[in-house]
Parts: sequence; C-alpha cells; structure tokens
Amino acid sequence: MLHSASAVQVHWGTFGPLLLITLMGCPPAPSKPVTPYTPGSKIWAVLPAESDAFPIAARAATERLRRARVRGLEEPQVSKVSLEVVQLSIECVERTPDCYAKVGKSLAANQLLFAEIAEGPKKQSIKVTITLFDVDTQQRKKAAIKVFASEEDVVWGVADVVAEATKP
Repeated sequence: MLHSASAVQVHWGTFGPLLLITLMGCPPAPSKPVTPYTPGSKIWAVLPAESDAFPIAARAATERLRRARVRGLEEPQVSKVSLEVVQLSIECVERTPDCYAKVGKSLAANQLLFAEIAEGPKKQSIKVTITLFDVDTQQRKKAAIKVFASEEDVVWGVADVVAEATKP
C-alpha cells in the first residue's frame, strides 16, 4: 500500500504544476455577444409555456407559440426558458406589466408572446391565456383567453387562441 501511495504523490508532484500552468493558459470560451435592449426596435421573443399540472397543454401551447408570426415583425427569438424562469433570474416574479417589461428588456426584445396555463373554473378544465406584450409601452397589446374542457382539447384548439392574440 505504501508503495502505491508514494507513486501517486510522485505522479501528482511531477505533473501537477504542469497541469496547473496548462489550464491557466487556456483562454475562456468566447461568449455570445449580448444584444442590448433598444426601445422602438422590432425584436420580439416567444417564451415557452410551462405547467407542471398540465404538461401536454404546455407542450402544445409552446409549439403553437413558436410557429406564431406578428405582422410587421421578423421571425421571433425563441427563448430557451419559460417566462417563470426568466422572472426568477431577474428577481421579479409578479404577473405585472412592470415585471413583464423587465423580462423583455433582459431578453433585448420589444414584444413578448407567452402563454399562461392555469386550472379552469370547472373540474379538469384548463384556462389558457396567450399574451402579446409591448415592452416599450409596458402594456398588453392583445390577449386571448379560452377555457378548454381537457388537455386534449388544448392540443386541438390552442392554435386559434394564439392566432387571436397575434392578429392585427
């Protein structure tokens, strides 16, 4: 046992400083340049839907949000994380225009398109709200709300709700 332990010490003692010098000399990976928020620009972001209670509805809403287009705007930036995750990262978790504006600014977007999925008024019903939010004015440009009887109904009907929220 003593022999193998001393061999490890010799091995680390010989190559440790070399390894440390090599790692210190490696430059950091290039980071993606951050586009700053610019008021009045035509950049919009789609945020994926998230719901632990209704995962099928969230996936269907996210797919339709990604396909959405708004007249006068280019294709959207599709966020990798949901509205809730962005809100946690900027420490503004309220469902208020001020927090939504901060989310948009953190994503360098002037418009946000997102879904909120909640329990509906009846048992097993699901309320889906699709919002197009203007970051510059801190106001909802448009919102469409529909209550579905089941998650399967969301899959078949959420496209109409997204279309309603994004039409001129």
